[in-house]
Amino acid sequence: MNNQEIFNEIDKHLLEDQKPSIFLRTLFNNNSLKGTVFHKIERLATIEQSSKYHPEGNVLNHVMLVVDEAANLRSKSTDKRALMWASLLHDIGKLTTTKMRNGRWTSYNHDSVGSEMVVDFISPFEEDHQFIEKVSNLVKYHMHYLYVEKNLPFANIKGLIMETSIDEIALLSYADRCGRGELSEKDRINTEVAINNFKSKLNSKKEKMSLQTV
Repeated sequence: MNNQEIFNEIDKHLLEDQKPSIFLRTLFNNNSLKGTVFHKIERLATIEQSSKYHPEGNVLNHVMLVVDEAANLRSKSTDKRALMWASLLHDIGKLTTTKMRNGRWTSYNHDSVGSEMVVDFISPFEEDHQFIEKVSNLVKYHMHYLYVEKNLPFANIKGLIMETSIDEIALLSYADRCGRGELSEKDRINTEVAINNFKSKLNSKKEKMSLQTV
């Protein structure tokens, strides 16, 4: 298959499969992506992560879990295709930002770097610029649930509200948080509560922004 054919096949399985990771793993195992741009996804298997936050291991393991989690949420999405591609590419920026710092793996700015990489990644196969922008912005803001939850200075809440959907970011954030090894039902409930709090804070900020423009 050429690059366009691979893109089309991945697109189909992201939208239709209960567990898209099964098809994706088949591509990896058959060496079907060697020599193509999609080998970048496969290369995520070489990128290590902190075991404290990612007991599932390397970035590719994490991404495959996130893709399957996102597939379970597709029915709640207003743009299933953007959500699924964002789940697949949300950590692509870790390819160039991951470094060992003070004895632990870190990937500072992988969200903003990944957002730019997404545009270069998808543009050769897709003419819908609005779709590309949606995926790019979901990747750009996918870490904001953590920034907002912990009151970190990296948060750009105004930008998030203006550039993407709060509900879609919440879905991707839930999938991202749950794509970390085996989670108990209690962990999932706690994650859902955390994401709902995240949404509430963003919606409150959005309401204040609307009042200020009246």
